[in-house]
Amino acid sequence: MRQISLFGATGTIGDNALDLIARHKDKFSLFAASADGNVDKLADIARRYNPSLLVIGDEAGRVALQEALPDFNGEILVGAGGLAQMARTKIDLAIMAIVGFAGLAPSLICAAQGGALALANKEALVAGGAHLMEVAAENGTQILPVDSEHNAIFQLLHGAGDRSQIDKIVLTASGGPFRDMPRRAMRDVTPTQAVAHPNWDMGAKISVDSATMMNKGLELIEAHHLFAIAPDKLDALIHPQSIVHGLVYFADGSVLAQKASPDMRVPLAYCMAYPNRIDAGVAPLDLAAQGRLDFAAVDRAQFPCLALAEAAMRAGGHASARLNAANEVAVAAFLQKRIGFLQIADTVEAVLEKDSYEGGSGVEALHAIDAEARAQAQAFIETI
Repeated sequence: MRQISLFGATGTIGDNALDLIARHKDKFSLFAASADGNVDKLADIARRYNPSLLVIGDEAGRVALQEALPDFNGEILVGAGGLAQMARTKIDLAIMAIVGFAGLAPSLICAAQGGALALANKEALVAGGAHLMEVAAENGTQILPVDSEHNAIFQLLHGAGDRSQIDKIVLTASGGPFRDMPRRAMRDVTPTQAVAHPNWDMGAKISVDSATMMNKGLELIEAHHLFAIAPDKLDALIHPQSIVHGLVYFADGSVLAQKASPDMRVPLAYCMAYPNRIDAGVAPLDLAAQGRLDFAAVDRAQFPCLALAEAAMRAGGHASARLNAANEVAVAAFLQKRIGFLQIADTVEAVLEKDSYEGGSGVEALHAIDAEARAQAQAFIETI
């Protein structure tokens, strides 16, 4: 029986992880679950899975949980302090599905505990990837990537031997809802259109990132840290069907590809049962019925967010942290209809050009860099 702590239990990753726990009650139990503000859903999770620990965003949420769960015998904690305590509690597997920069601090604490961390939070690697991987290595923590693309590469590299024989790692991208739309036409797209992903059921922020292809840029930065691969050996490829999730090119001319239906339970099942495999509840992939698989190069002029992310990856230092912070602010402004879709990239580019941080390194520095970039993004948005 493997005990699991689920950070961000009320999102889509949480839904899929809980589905797998329910399917395999003999293999998994839910020890702890967190949510930012969705009290009703967290209370329902507590009733169904009987965890020992809950974390909610604020004190009002804690009171509401207590009222909703009068018979709950576990502990209810609040806010960042509660997440830190949850992360310090040693269990078999932590699943980090908190969205945004808020997932960095608990990810670092989990990485220091040993055991295994299934990482679905992009920002922990984008903003603090070098530090996170160092902490994990020092404490013997296994980092298991949940994103379908990184999970694909993780599987392909398992037993691959000498990493110097890798010529290239390629992450596939659906291209989002606007892959065939001329850039000039994107000026008028709405948040509703941007979050309507053609293949995946995801939250609003990551759906917008997919539409701008910033998501793929962030994933390339993640891959750089996860697999210790140089930026010039990383690339992206449009693949509308989302069946092939990643490819590894080797020096002998071989190319290995991982294929699966676009269902997040597939990579989650691999992480949760690693190094074994379990039934994910997903229908077998029928390539004959699929009929065809299409691939195309990415047009960086059409999707400048990808090019900005690649430039930040090559620049190193704290460029990726600034990129991530500016993008979070810009996407939020777009979802609030304060800026247009194309102005997301404009905001990120403006912030990357204003790098003025001269402080040190480590977690405190990352928070300072993040705060500075967010302020610069907000200031730029006010000028639009």
